[in-house]
Amino acid sequence: MTIEEIIKSTIKLDEPKKIILNVMYTQNVISDRFSELIKPYDLSSEQYNVLRILRGQKGCPANMCMIQERMIAKNSNTTRLIDKLLLKKLVTREVCDENRRKIEILITQKGLDLLNSLDDKIIEHEQSFGKNLSPTEQTQLNTLLEKYRQ
Repeated sequence: MTIEEIIKSTIKLDEPKKIILNVMYTQNVISDRFSELIKPYDLSSEQYNVLRILRGQKGCPANMCMIQERMIAKNSNTTRLIDKLLLKKLVTREVCDENRRKIEILITQKGLDLLNSLDDKIIEHEQSFGKNLSPTEQTQLNTLLEKYRQ
């Protein structure tokens, strides 16, 4: 189905507009399906992203600035996300002994267990979007999207 059909456009759209609408619509489809996937785990996509970042630290603490830099949604309120994850006991927050202004965040075992239980479902979710594209087309799409962002 074309983007014009999806949005029921009665006028011909130029290619740059179609690209933007296609990217935005596709992002919403991916986001909605992902939200449904993690909803039973009482997580938002931003909370999941923070947990994923912290797991990637392999036991080393992260600070708020580093987490914010690695977030997919750059406008996320990292402090609020950490607070919610603390309440769920998925992360810990400690004041650094050497620098009292620095806050160190670590993922807990409960957080690691939650991510591990989600891993296969997340992989399946990611693979489902690529199934209509050949490996060459997937590489090409990634290249084009990276080029488009520049």
